[in-house]
Amino acid sequence: MKRRDFINWVGLGWIASSLPVAIAACSSQTTSASKDWQTVGTSAELDKTGQLLAKNSPAGPVLVVGTSKVGNLTAVNPTCTHAGCTVAWKANTKKFACPCHGSEFGIDGKVQKGPATEALKTFVAKIEGNSVVVKAG
Repeated sequence: MKRRDFINWVGLGWIASSLPVAIAACSSQTTSASKDWQTVGTSAELDKTGQLLAKNSPAGPVLVVGTSKVGNLTAVNPTCTHAGCTVAWKANTKKFACPCHGSEFGIDGKVQKGPATEALKTFVAKIEGNSVVVKAG
């Protein structure tokens, strides 16, 4: 075998052995992009009462308000920024209310009535198939 043929074979072998590594690197990037969206429940659960509380979701505690039919969903971390109690959605006043000390938050998570001074963390939410998914916003 000539020296040039040997080098070509070694180069071809290196390319062939590197190909699976390159494919794995590319596919892991697409996987991490899809990990930005986390499933917190089903659209059927949301439609029952117009809200879905997922205390132990992969994104952390999430309260989603709305219905799958309307598609305009609101999602917040329901942990009150004052004392850590879980806020509840009050549909009649369209506010999140804390049962512990009376703080109120608007649909955008911003404080409307103290003693809380910081807004609730919000998420972008959507329906994907039969799932309710959120992305930290």
